[in-house]
Amino acid sequence: MIKGYNILHPIPLNPRLLIMPGFTERQILEHYEVLYKGYVNKVNEIRNLLLSADRKDANATYSYFRGLKKGETYAIDGVILHELYFENLGGTGGMPRGELMRQIEWDFGSYDAWLEDFKATGMAARGWAILVYDIRCDKLVNYLLDAHNYGVVHGAEVVLVLDVYEHAYFIDYGTRKADYIRAFMNNVDWNVAEIRFKRIKNLL
Repeated sequence: MIKGYNILHPIPLNPRLLIMPGFTERQILEHYEVLYKGYVNKVNEIRNLLLSADRKDANATYSYFRGLKKGETYAIDGVILHELYFENLGGTGGMPRGELMRQIEWDFGSYDAWLEDFKATGMAARGWAILVYDIRCDKLVNYLLDAHNYGVVHGAEVVLVLDVYEHAYFIDYGTRKADYIRAFMNNVDWNVAEIRFKRIKNLL
């Protein structure tokens, strides 16, 4: 008998996100209330079904159990990435400071070089652009994810998350993805990214 899972609950939405320049309240609420909370609900639904799923018929070509497990990773990554995204929004943009800034300059040559690469990663991605600290190469890297669970690099610790799915910007920007990315950068909370980076370095 498989033990039950803890029920996931959505994190509260920071009220600052509803008054960000470059974003309408409707855009943020649709993203949070419909997309993010939808992933939370799906994780709970899938995990409830997994409690009684038949594991004897599990098969890599097709099986009910395989479908649930694939859906589980997509949904839980959707929850995690959205929480990281909302958490690193609501700031005043600008540039990071201290240890994170020094690491960016060391690994990319300059902040502007990093920013150019990060924006290009966002433009090239179908799902997410993520600044991570890759512990295997001991440096910051911008990685591209085409889906929540496609393109994930194991051993890479998240510093900054940018959602570039169309649902993140289409109400406000239509197809003008580059304008959305600029608005995102103007509202980054670098304090959050710096705390994440310090936590990562303290674990090494």
